[in-house]
Amino acid sequence: MGQKYGKASVVDASPGQEALNYTGVKTTGMDMPRRIAIVEDEIAIRRNFEDALRRQGYQVSGYGDRKSALAAFSTRLPDMVIIDVGLGDDVEGGFELCKELRVMSRILPIMFLTARDSDPDVISGLRLGADDYLTKDISLPHLMARIIVLFRRVEMLSGEQNIDPWIERGHLRLSVDRMEVQWKGNPVPLTVTELWIVHSLARRPGSVRSRQQLMDDANILVDDQTITSHVKRIRRKFKETDEHFDKLDTVYGAGYRWNSSTG
Repeated sequence: MGQKYGKASVVDASPGQEALNYTGVKTTGMDMPRRIAIVEDEIAIRRNFEDALRRQGYQVSGYGDRKSALAAFSTRLPDMVIIDVGLGDDVEGGFELCKELRVMSRILPIMFLTARDSDPDVISGLRLGADDYLTKDISLPHLMARIIVLFRRVEMLSGEQNIDPWIERGHLRLSVDRMEVQWKGNPVPLTVTELWIVHSLARRPGSVRSRQQLMDDANILVDDQTITSHVKRIRRKFKETDEHFDKLDTVYGAGYRWNSSTG
């Protein structure tokens, strides 16, 4: 029988038995389990999510505060981190932890799972480098789908892809294999999501890519406003390298394009 958690039903699988997850991708107990860390100060909520993820075959560790989480992460990073924004008396602790994790790794999938749903909080989380920002009223199937999508993007980076080692568009150089983006020879510190968005646009200079197409290319499940926030952050990072950067155009009502003019 499945265990109810909120609106979702979690399906149990015996060791070595295949289970079908929420995106239709098969997992098996014979595989090395992915390691997910949950940083949540409320014990009951943390344990509920830990139990739910373990039933999906993940190896899960939980932490109640930023200090204990950082102590563990300094020894070994997990494969994904799920963070609450407020961690006890540390009301911005999740944001600080996200910032510190991005220094430790540019490609580690980071997801906020929090009760704080205001636009400033969402934008702050994404600007600090999170790949996703969800609220705790999300259904468990939806949460599992978002987790799988983030892992799929990491697999795309490490797997054998028919992607040019380097894409060069004027002053832009981008390598998916190396997870590197350069502008005029200077590195631009993009997150995984940001890199895939730039990759999607730069592969088709002059062509308009809708927000939905960018979601598909970046393998993410978000709303239009989140894509807009990612694009704004990408522009800001390029402008920090070159104040005259103007290659990422907004085509109002349609989407975005990489300006194909020289440079």
